[in-house]
Amino acid sequence: MTIESISPENYIAQLPEDRQEAITALRQVILDNLPAGFEETISYNAIAYVVPKSLYPNGYHCDTTQPLPFLSLASQKNFIALYHVAMYADADLLAWFQQEYPKHSKLKLDMGKSCIRFKNLKQIPFALIGELAQKMTVQQWIEVYERVLKK
Repeated sequence: MTIESISPENYIAQLPEDRQEAITALRQVILDNLPAGFEETISYNAIAYVVPKSLYPNGYHCDTTQPLPFLSLASQKNFIALYHVAMYADADLLAWFQQEYPKHSKLKLDMGKSCIRFKNLKQIPFALIGELAQKMTVQQWIEVYERVLKK
């Protein structure tokens, strides 16, 4: 499900009603908990939270014209995806999330390298996503990124 959009609001408006509700709630949890400095935008056809080029001029190593990605929300064909690049790069953060998830959800964690898949929109662990969003500042993410991902 590819959605071409110019803003988070426009992205959400193009979704089916049940997806609008879930993405809106996830978006609000992220906005309420994300440390200062991250910027909300549209990137790679998803709602994204990035380190703006004004704070990290080098940008993303895969495409230096793009800001450094951190979190993204996307409506896929069979699920809503939360992409958290720092969990791919930081084993401690990933271990924390995997340990905490069963405390917040009765469902089995459905996760790829940096992608958490929510197939049951009524069972999204919003409080846990809020905690996850708080776990890393912009400066901490830049340090992890430069140490682990940037080649």
